[in-house]
Amino acid sequence: MTAGFVAPSTLTDVLQAMAAGAVPLAGGTDLVVGHRQGKRPLPDALVNLDRVAELRGLVVDGSGSVRIAALTTHDALLADSVVRARLSAIADASSIVGSAATRSTGTIGGNVMNASPAADTTAPLQCLSAVAVLRSLNGERRVPLSELYVGPGRTVAVPGELLVALELPSPGEASGSSYVRLEYRRHMEIAVVGAGAYVRFGSDGRVAEARVAMTALAPTVRLVPEAGEALVGTLADPAAIAAAGDAVAAASTPISDVRGSADYRRAMAAVITRRAIGAAVARANGVEVRIPASDSTFGGVQ
Repeated sequence: MTAGFVAPSTLTDVLQAMAAGAVPLAGGTDLVVGHRQGKRPLPDALVNLDRVAELRGLVVDGSGSVRIAALTTHDALLADSVVRARLSAIADASSIVGSAATRSTGTIGGNVMNASPAADTTAPLQCLSAVAVLRSLNGERRVPLSELYVGPGRTVAVPGELLVALELPSPGEASGSSYVRLEYRRHMEIAVVGAGAYVRFGSDGRVAEARVAMTALAPTVRLVPEAGEALVGTLADPAAIAAAGDAVAAASTPISDVRGSADYRRAMAAVITRRAIGAAVARANGVEVRIPASDSTFGGVQ
């Protein structure tokens, strides 16, 4: 049972509570569930973040870079016109996190810092070169999201550090992103296999930049550099997309559990990756792809 609970209204007070050992509480959608399932005990002390205005909202600067505060909910991200138009992969992921109740209270910061290998938002964020802004009483530091995770449920954040925001550079013109998840049901699902993709085309019509990340296929959600390399310099033709899918399958180290065997997940890794890249390419070419991308098959890529 949790012995202490505080709900300050300033970030400084939150950091002071964390320095004294309190665990931050954001949306709290996993806290009681994890405890009931015996996955983790309730913390001895909690500090609620809900009253800190600085931890909410989304800001776009003059260069097109985006700063998403840690307490921004999935519903808020899904409703934001900038996210839907320019950071579509995040909208794809946020639209399928948990249930409607989960999306209304669950936060992007909580999803990121839970460090689940099946977390939906972290593949899109890595593909979009997100940087985690971590703050403590000792100061602030920035960690690329691709370097944040060290294992299931583990990040490089040290005790007393709080994720306050995620910073994303402008995705650039002629670019598109998507997140596709293999799922057995529409709501309250955990990714069996997921893939995020980002592509940007150059003036010559070829892929100038590409990043692909895999979900639920390794101990952490992570980028697969070989998949991006398979796309760069190509026209994003079926052969290039297939090669990228094969690269993700080759890099995956899935487990077997009640939702799928390792062999099945590895086979589906290539399929889901091809679909994610196909959606990103379509969006980069100005084709409207509805959100979430998981609901459709795109461009004949199977």
